Amino acid sequence: MTATVVARKPAVGDAYWVLGGLYEVKVSSEESDGELVVMHMTIPEGMGAMPHTHPGAEAVYVLDGTLRFHIGEETMEGEPGSFFYIPAGTWEHFEPMSTVRVLAEYLPGKDIDKFFAEIGEPATARELPPASTAQADLQRVVAAGARYGMQVRAS
Repeated sequence: MTATVVARKPAVGDAYWVLGGLYEVKVSSEESDGELVVMHMTIPEGMGAMPHTHPGAEAVYVLDGTLRFHIGEETMEGEPGSFFYIPAGTWEHFEPMSTVRVLAEYLPGKDIDKFFAEIGEPATARELPPASTAQADLQRVVAAGARYGMQVRAS
C-alpha cells in the first residue's frame, strides 16, 4: 500500500475504549504505510497504561489536564503544552492526575493502532466509557503487547 493524505475532522475515524479511556485514531498505520500512528487519547484520573516499552519512538503532547510521566528512571509532571519524547525500548507510563487529553505519535507506527483495537472495544460514543467494576485482563494486555513488539509489566 502507498501512504495517503489524511485530513480528518473531529469525531471521524476509528475510536476505542481502552483501559478506561477513549483512544481516537487520527492517522492509522495503514494510512501511513506503518510510518506513523497518531492517537488522541482522553484518560480519566487514576487510569492509564501499565509500564511498557514500544519498538519505536513515542511522542506525547499534553492538550488538557495534568499527568505524572514515568520515563526510564525519571518522573516528570506534565500540564497543557508539555511535550515528551520517548526513544524506542524505553520503559514508560503516565498517571493522569486529572482527566487528561494527549496527542500521542508512534514512529514508526507499525500496527500500534491494531494493538489498541485488540485490547479495547469499539467506542459507541466519543466520550469516556461507562465506569466498570470489572478488572482489566492484564495478561491479555501483556500477550497482545508481545505480538506488537511491546514489553508490558502487569504489576
